Amino acid sequence: MLEYLFKPVRIGKLELPNRVVMTAMHLNYTPGGKVSERLIAFYEERARFGLSLAIVGGCTVDEYSGSPDMLSLKDDADMDGLKRLAEAVHRAGGHLFAQLYHAGAYAHSVFLGGKQALSPSGVFSRFTKETPREMTRSDIIWVIENFAKAAQRAKDAGFDGVEILGSAGYLISQFLSPLTNKRDDEYGGPLENRMRFGLEVLRAVRQQVGSDFPVSYRIAGNDFVPGSHTNEEAKAFAQALDREGVEAINVTGGWHETRVPQLLMSIPYGAFTYLARGVKEVVNAPVIACNRINDPLVAEEVLRQGAGDLVGMARAFLADPQILEKAKEGRLQDIVHCIGCAQACFDHVFMMRPVSCMLHPRSGREFEIREEKAPRPKRVWVIGGGPGGMMAASTAARRGHDVTLFEEKEQLGGQLLLAGAPSMRSDFRRAVKDLEVQLRNSGAKVRLGQRMDRGKIRRGRPEVVIVATGARPIVPDIKGVELGNVVSAWEVLEGKVPVGREVVIIGGGAVGCETALHICESGTISAETLKFLAFQKAESWEVLERLITRGWRRVTIVEMLERIGQDIGISTRWAMIQDLHRLGVRVITGAKAKEIQPDGVLIQRGDKEEKVPCDTVILAVGSRPLDEISQKIVGFVPEIHVIGDAKTPRKALDAIWEGYEVGRTI
Repeated sequence: MLEYLFKPVRIGKLELPNRVVMTAMHLNYTPGGKVSERLIAFYEERARFGLSLAIVGGCTVDEYSGSPDMLSLKDDADMDGLKRLAEAVHRAGGHLFAQLYHAGAYAHSVFLGGKQALSPSGVFSRFTKETPREMTRSDIIWVIENFAKAAQRAKDAGFDGVEILGSAGYLISQFLSPLTNKRDDEYGGPLENRMRFGLEVLRAVRQQVGSDFPVSYRIAGNDFVPGSHTNEEAKAFAQALDREGVEAINVTGGWHETRVPQLLMSIPYGAFTYLARGVKEVVNAPVIACNRINDPLVAEEVLRQGAGDLVGMARAFLADPQILEKAKEGRLQDIVHCIGCAQACFDHVFMMRPVSCMLHPRSGREFEIREEKAPRPKRVWVIGGGPGGMMAASTAARRGHDVTLFEEKEQLGGQLLLAGAPSMRSDFRRAVKDLEVQLRNSGAKVRLGQRMDRGKIRRGRPEVVIVATGARPIVPDIKGVELGNVVSAWEVLEGKVPVGREVVIIGGGAVGCETALHICESGTISAETLKFLAFQKAESWEVLERLITRGWRRVTIVEMLERIGQDIGISTRWAMIQDLHRLGVRVITGAKAKEIQPDGVLIQRGDKEEKVPCDTVILAVGSRPLDEISQKIVGFVPEIHVIGDAKTPRKALDAIWEGYEVGRTI
């Protein structure tokens, strides 16, 4: 089945047994820029389960490169730690590249001790909201030398190669782009000159480390920034790198400031591999195709279609360190997939917390967590089959407890099923399937359609009860809330109630936004229809754009706060709001719903009232804990735990992680 994925491949003189590369991720595992036990354990475990090449980074090359908490190659201060990292990965059967990183204008002055960042030109950065200092020729020479010295340190530490980072809007990208390179010397002007800095970095690194040490280059296949590079300029740069003898070209998508999402759930699997295919058509060096490749079958298809010689998978290894071993053994159904939720990876980066995974809470904690067998098996009942309950049950069962999960509905998943109702958020439903597989493999028993009460629990005599009964929607105290045109967002997402043409959603949190997405998609054309109409040139692009963004419903969100989506993770919120805007959703903030009427909602903003016409009102004003059992069983159940929304309504991440912690400690 996986004919291409496990074919050997060479990057320079390095031979790899499979074609999967774990591309670099900022993990927040290196305080002070030093190798930590957390970092070593993370990479060692993935190598032990079949990952043949991991690219570690970004690794700063000098004091202007970026955050002081990024892994440092700028001096010899942590050579011992770097050697320990390389040795651990080698013992586990893997290989390591160090990614040489310089943020340029993307380095915030806070991380540089108040100094101005360096950039080819003093162009205001839309990413940091600061203006960098234009590099002098001596600056350019100095930075190039620092790249070379950093590469030598990686080689001396026992790394198997280096990758030069020339994508994502960082320093080399800034030299390449006419938006950020306004120089009038040999490093500016036409593309040939703007490529000079990136090529000189490659030459300096090559001269420093020699011809036997593999050097790869990560480039943006398209900057996705208006006025900057497309795939055509990317191909020109890739050809120049190829002529210089680079051993591999790693092709990703746009800059950090692009408004085109690169890694989120709304992106189709492998959507950006066409960028790698464009590069592969014009170079001889092996090409690594990247972005939203979270499944071995997707990776296999990318290779089969010739979009790349290797595939880059990063967050897939956060969700399941054993993904390659499972694929090789034919256990594809057992894989836990990255769903692009960003709740514990990118959101944690922005919060300066160690990166992990919503669906794999042990990720990044391998150095401190061992799932050991329970010292004494206990009879454990889990009440509630949402994400927290499923994780608690499977974790406890793996440790040897006798676990039974009870769910009053006929289906597992809880609120993840609601979150996955919009097509652009459907991976939440994939998460439910993955949690179900873990539950089945753990040996836990599942009883659907069974509501637990005090009497049943007393008769069953469990030693431990985990209450994971979730939450219920709040019904606000608004005049007219009892009218027949009022429904809850949960009912809409479950498909239980019809919705009219004119809709007002009261509440602009995550549930309100997801409900708006869901109902706005009604009446838009499918991807298959879009492809057919475009291929046949049946409609103009203007008409096609309207057909994919305008359904037959008109939706208004009314939110009391000044911004919608306040409970949505920072990595996802901007994209969701952008999607709502493109779908034509009207958003009214700073407004209170005063009265619901048969033909609309009366709202108040400041001292002004306004009636918003509609024929359906959807309530999405939050939820309250549903725990009707824990206090009733005190006294005859020795150990009781309340987790997830049953404790306090929050995100799926909190429920799953609480379930895991309880399951691994009882």
